[in-house]
Amino acid sequence: MTDVPEDNDAREPATPPAGLSSSPLSSPSPSYSRSYSASRRVGVLGACAAAAALAFGGASRTLRSFSWIAPALADAPPAGGGLDAFLALSRRLTGRTGFDAVLGQRVYSALGRSDARFMQHVAALNTWLQGHGGVPSDIVTEALQAEQPALAKSVSAIMRAWYLGLVGELPHVEVIAYEKALMFDPVKDVLTVPSYCRDLPFYWTRKPLSG
Repeated sequence: MTDVPEDNDAREPATPPAGLSSSPLSSPSPSYSRSYSASRRVGVLGACAAAAALAFGGASRTLRSFSWIAPALADAPPAGGGLDAFLALSRRLTGRTGFDAVLGQRVYSALGRSDARFMQHVAALNTWLQGHGGVPSDIVTEALQAEQPALAKSVSAIMRAWYLGLVGELPHVEVIAYEKALMFDPVKDVLTVPSYCRDLPFYWTRKPLSG
């Protein structure tokens, strides 16, 4: 059996250099540990706050720089004077969000038959509204009357077609709608369309139910 020499160096504690504390480095004093942890937390929080400020600041600058694009794209009507461009123009003039699809096609076709330049006027009016904002049709008509009377006339024709269901002038007036004319919308919850029966025939002869 071979004797293993003792490792005296492993048993002897390390002697710190002169001028240094004999406390191990891995065990700092409690007061030093607390102050170091507090300062470290403050530093980390400060770094996080700075990063967040930069991130949100950059995001807000990006949103501001693109904020003009969304409304412009959302409000931009289709180019030209086709049906979609006409419906976009009608929404702007009437303030409505949508129309009956069959009636929309009927109104567009009838207005096109009554005016050979109607499609050109649709495109021109959409362009004009893009530069002047969405304003009521009567203000649009008044604004256009002096400088572009042909466009003002088209605005009146469009509104007449939607609200009265009539296109053209006497003696060539075309009736394109009646019960779906927009003039009946404001009172449709309390009144029926004239000449349309609210109930069964002679319903008015029955005594009303007692409350």
